[in-house]
Amino acid sequence: MKVNAIFIALVFLNLTPTFAQLPEELKRKFVEAEKRIVRLPPTAFPELSGNLVLELQRRGCTIPQEAYAKKPHNVIKGEFAKSAQTDWAVLCSVKGVSSILVFWNGSEKNPAAIAPMEDRNYLQTITQTEIGYSRGIRAVGKKFLMRHHQAYGGPTPPPLDHQGIDDAFIGKGSETWYFHAGKWMKLTGAD
Repeated sequence: MKVNAIFIALVFLNLTPTFAQLPEELKRKFVEAEKRIVRLPPTAFPELSGNLVLELQRRGCTIPQEAYAKKPHNVIKGEFAKSAQTDWAVLCSVKGVSSILVFWNGSEKNPAAIAPMEDRNYLQTITQTEIGYSRGIRAVGKKFLMRHHQAYGGPTPPPLDHQGIDDAFIGKGSETWYFHAGKWMKLTGAD
């Protein structure tokens, strides 16, 4: 297991006690930063088909945006179930918790929902005076998955014949979600 992943896990496990011990001014800045997370409506993504936009709206989804990004993101397409099938993945935030929704073959019916996490867990300092949101998803292939497994270890990937979804805490590390044999596997991501 990567040292960075262990560090991130320890931070998440101790988030509440650590937050309670922060100076009041710093706590206030993180609370304010959470309120300023930019969350776009599904209609801000013209690449999404109408059926997916309607389903995301029905669920009350907005799409949180990384503080670093210059254009809308956290909506991706790829071959997440099998080769030659176009699936869509959207980081859907509802009431401050984001999950990755995967819409199989572009259908709004029965999307997979993986990796739910509170948005505030992805806040970090991005300049000396600014705190911003830092979660991003992207489609990755066999080369990425094998390179990171060989570099950092972790679970052995199954036979890789389609793409995975890299779920990153930008600037910190990531884990990659790979669909195999009817379930999601968590594979080694970037350090």
